[in-house]
Amino acid sequence: MYDIIIIGAGPAGLTAAIYARRAAKSTLVIEAKGFGGQIIKTPDIENYPVEQHISGLDFATKLYNQTVALGAEFIFEKATSIKDNGKTKTVVTPKSEYEAKAVIIATGSESRLLGVEGEAEFTGRGVSYCATCDGLFFRNKAVAVVGGGNTALEDALYMADIAEKVYLIHRRDEFRGEETTVSRLKERENVEIIYNSTVTKLIADKRLRGIEVTDKQGNTRELEIRGLFVAVGRIPENKNFGDIIELDASGYAVSSENCLTKTNGVFVAGDNRGKEVRQLVTATADGAVAATQAVRYISNLNI
Repeated sequence: MYDIIIIGAGPAGLTAAIYARRAAKSTLVIEAKGFGGQIIKTPDIENYPVEQHISGLDFATKLYNQTVALGAEFIFEKATSIKDNGKTKTVVTPKSEYEAKAVIIATGSESRLLGVEGEAEFTGRGVSYCATCDGLFFRNKAVAVVGGGNTALEDALYMADIAEKVYLIHRRDEFRGEETTVSRLKERENVEIIYNSTVTKLIADKRLRGIEVTDKQGNTRELEIRGLFVAVGRIPENKNFGDIIELDASGYAVSSENCLTKTNGVFVAGDNRGKEVRQLVTATADGAVAATQAVRYISNLNI
């Protein structure tokens, strides 16, 4: 019997483990792959308080080592479900079952990929899924943003203040995002909107140098760019827990700002939670809040 089980060893989950252990609660972290989550794919972090510059891998390693030093336990298995036993919860994996008084789901989300050859290879070398994270690396350079929702529109507007030229590429002839943002983009002289088109090729050597864009008629065009921001959606890792937490239409966990879910004793933290801003600093903040709430919940249990 653990006090707290945390599902996911990304920044939110690891921060939750730190706060849980500092509250002297026995803590188990269950992770399907390896510690760090999506942040380990980021070569440069320059927007996290205190650290002026650090790689995502170094950041995650420091965070992991801190949780281990505090006494958190780790098991690398995939959590497939959670059983609600009332005052306790059971986390099920293909190998075993683990019981705790409280559970924090911090499974994060994955960026939806374009599916073009070389995309994974050049992630961090020109291909990015977060304009606010990586935009400043492309100051006064030409970039492209792909997508048709609010995230893509906002990324293009954000980059218009940083980049020399911004191509906004959308596979349809109208955007799903807010028309007011579209209007603002159309007013920017350094923004070019390319409708009814998709990215069909990456042009690169050691880093991204350009892309090939193909329209619905099959006509191709090469754009010389240094940064490609993919904003075609994210996939939250909540599908195994839809019976115990409420999910919105996009699959994100519905929770309060206190990271509470509809099930007593089950909390959620990080990018799998429905919220406005998904950044490293908000993930770690969620972890701190969720763990604090879990500790408070446990103190009120009569076990």
